[in-house]
Amino acid sequence: MLNAPRLSIRHGRLIDPASGHDAVTDLHLAEGRVLAIGAAPSGFQPDRILDARGQVVCPGFVDLCARVREPGLEQKATIASEGRAAAASGVTTLCCPPDTRPVIDTPAVARLIHQISKRHGLTRVLPIGAMTQGLEGQSITEMAALKLAGCPALGQADRPIRDTQVQRRALEYAATFGLTLFLLPLDPELSAGGCAHEGVVSTRLGLPGIPEAAETVAVARDLALAEQTGARIHFQGMSTARGVEMLAEARARGVRASGDVAIHQLFLTEHDLAYFDANCHLIPPLRTLDDREALRAALAKGILTAICSDHQPHDPDAKLGPFPETAPGLSALETVLPLALRLVEEGVLDLMGVIERLTVGPAAILEREDLGRITPGGKADICVFDPDAVWTATPATWFSQGRNTPFMGRDLRGRVSWTLLGGRIVFER
Repeated sequence: MLNAPRLSIRHGRLIDPASGHDAVTDLHLAEGRVLAIGAAPSGFQPDRILDARGQVVCPGFVDLCARVREPGLEQKATIASEGRAAAASGVTTLCCPPDTRPVIDTPAVARLIHQISKRHGLTRVLPIGAMTQGLEGQSITEMAALKLAGCPALGQADRPIRDTQVQRRALEYAATFGLTLFLLPLDPELSAGGCAHEGVVSTRLGLPGIPEAAETVAVARDLALAEQTGARIHFQGMSTARGVEMLAEARARGVRASGDVAIHQLFLTEHDLAYFDANCHLIPPLRTLDDREALRAALAKGILTAICSDHQPHDPDAKLGPFPETAPGLSALETVLPLALRLVEEGVLDLMGVIERLTVGPAAILEREDLGRITPGGKADICVFDPDAVWTATPATWFSQGRNTPFMGRDLRGRVSWTLLGGRIVFER
């Protein structure tokens, strides 16, 4: 890997939620780390100066859920292709769910993903280890070994454990080793066969529904188990008003639980299914307008402390055919920043709050104090973006191998100019 150059980023609005810093200033980097904020140290001569006048300088984004499809599903995407998309989106660290092929249920697969991502050097890919062997929900994996192999957390991707006794043992084992479990709040029986929120829209369109209870039943079970075992759990991609209410109530009692929301759930609703756009076929499904507003409120109140992409790139064939038969998920890395900035425009959060939920918020869930912040001596993972730049999402402007997004063809505001990973420029507009 190339050595990091000595860089000065000049005249940018530096926003670091971890320290509360928000001011127009300079940032100086050397040897892959932050050297100084403000005046350059005596004798410092940068190899290059980046003029960030009129732009925002912030920590690189941390994405808790982004599928890179490698190993095993390279026809959909690769670590190289999605690494480019991440770099172009200001994402310097992303978590890869364990549903690769083979599943991330052994240290060997976890190390392979680390090796491939380091070879490409575009973004830091953290593999989430599987809670059960083969994600089959029966036998618990060697969690301690997966932790030692570089898995910051364990999960089941979109295959929740049906057997509550197995789930309890997994939480007990994880608590013993201080591991966080990433859980999808979705009851597998209540959601079986569904492809849309169970309500007036799914009824009118004749689509099999997934009820609100599919989330709330799963949340209730896992909160009860977390309270009993003392395990630390994190709910990924929450989608209902009642679900976040239950999370807030449990957190107030001291249950070690957190939650995030996928960025598209803050904008799209069940009504976006009206034309059977397969790019809106998602799991969990798009919910009601009331749910969307409740998710926004939970984000603003700090009940949900992270925004993720829930990036799921697909090949074109996966989105062809009748709506229920298409593969769920959308390609989302490149729309996270523009949509997040819309939250500022619409008064949901201020700019500091939005950046917090893209950086130090998810880093805290991973218990990684070295990520999501700009600190002298710390990692130089930096995003520089122009909040006013308008661009159109088209195949020509898209970096991900997956182009399955309902935002294709739309004008978006907010674009990354530079992304630095460990002080190296990995993306430049």
